[in-house]
Amino acid sequence: MALTKTPICDFGKKAENFELNSTENKIISLNEIKGENGTLIMFICNHCPYVKAVIKEIVEDCKKLSSLGVKAIAISSNDVKNYPEDSFDNMIKFSKNNSFNFPYLFDETQKIAKTYGAVCTPDFFGFNKNLELQYRGRIRELKDLKPVGSGESDLFKAMKQISETGNGPKDQIPSMGCNIKWL
Repeated sequence: MALTKTPICDFGKKAENFELNSTENKIISLNEIKGENGTLIMFICNHCPYVKAVIKEIVEDCKKLSSLGVKAIAISSNDVKNYPEDSFDNMIKFSKNNSFNFPYLFDETQKIAKTYGAVCTPDFFGFNKNLELQYRGRIRELKDLKPVGSGESDLFKAMKQISETGNGPKDQIPSMGCNIKWL
């Protein structure tokens, strides 16, 4: 596991369209999941200890964000040959075991992760209603793979601000986690 941090937010960068298979065995495009007030695209995987440390909070935040008109999706792009725990069948189990309330998509060719410039899991991309990037930060501080603090997460606060103003916070702390396992 190589600890990797996300780059600084490229404010205003447009979201790229995609069509990927979901754990519900349905092809989903960006336009289908675009939120009225914002869209959160998360690159995660099943085996990463950083994802496992925050997955419950991700699910809770996404549920609250939905009521603000922000839709979320998660994408797994890891090499499943060398990391079988991230296989499509295990994605289905992981999403059910964690009660995902958002689509979980499989980026088998890794094209979408490369297009977005995703580098680690979790890697959060928060877009406004015009699909312009406004957030590329963490969910919250972790210490020894345990969330630090309580209350609203950095991710939730940023996406709430984006839903209300169209703009993300100027100061953002990078997300960090395991590097994406490239083919």
